[in-house]
Amino acid sequence: MRGGGVLARVALAALVVQLAGCALPAREQPGALRAEVLARLGPPSATFALAQGERWLYSELPAGFEAHALDFDASGRLLRNEQVLTQARFENLPLGTWTTADVQRSFGAPLRVERVARFDGDIWTYRFRQNSDLRLAHVHLDRQGVVRQVLFTDEAPHFDNARD
Repeated sequence: MRGGGVLARVALAALVVQLAGCALPAREQPGALRAEVLARLGPPSATFALAQGERWLYSELPAGFEAHALDFDASGRLLRNEQVLTQARFENLPLGTWTTADVQRSFGAPLRVERVARFDGDIWTYRFRQNSDLRLAHVHLDRQGVVRQVLFTDEAPHFDNARD
C-alpha cells in the first residue's frame, strides 16, 4: 500500500504542474511564431486563409463561451489575438452582405444549426458570455447563405433537480 501512496502523490504533483502551465489561446502575444503557438496550443479548431496570412480559431464551443481568432502574417508571426464571441461583434455583423463563409471565418463553427417555421433558412447559434450573463446569438442565414438578422437570447441555466 505504501508504494501506491507514493505513486499517487507523484501523479498528483505531475498533474498540478501540468495544469499550472496550461497554455491558453488568450495568453498568446503578438509577435509569437506560428510554430511556437502550435507547439503550445496544439492544432486549432479551424484555419482560414486571409489576404496576407492565415487565421487560426481556437473555439471552446460547444461547452465553453469563447473562441479566439489568432491572425498570422505571411511570415508566420502572430499579428492579432482576439476573443471573437462577444455581443459587440455579433451586433456589428453586416446584414445583407456577409455570408456563411464570413460568419464561419469570424466565429468558427456554431454551437448548433436550426430551422424554424418563421424563417426560410438556417439559424446558427453561438453561445457567449456578456459580463457574467450566459447569452446566445442567433445568426439567421437565408437560403442563399446571406446574413439577414441576428437575435439574442439569454441562455437558461441547466439545474440538476434530480436530488430534489
